[in-house]
Amino acid sequence: MELDPVELKPVLNRLKRAQGQLAAVIRMIEEGRECSEVITQLSAASKAMDRAGFSIIASGLQSCMLAEAREPGSAQLDRDKLEKLFLSLA
Repeated sequence: MELDPVELKPVLNRLKRAQGQLAAVIRMIEEGRECSEVITQLSAASKAMDRAGFSIIASGLQSCMLAEAREPGSAQLDRDKLEKLFLSLA
């Protein structure tokens, strides 16, 4: 299963934002910033990564459903993989 690059553009933007937030967390720890500030920033990075993961899975599910509509039975393995990926984020 391949994901649509157009659909992945917002995911990449979200991951880049999370990358920046994670760099900020590292910098804040090195600077000895307040624990609550670090946790807030870490939470934002974690949420951004979770949302990116769910977006990727949603795109995969859509592709899976389309494949299943074309060829019944051919998408079962992909569905199983998607379920495992979804549960790994839960």
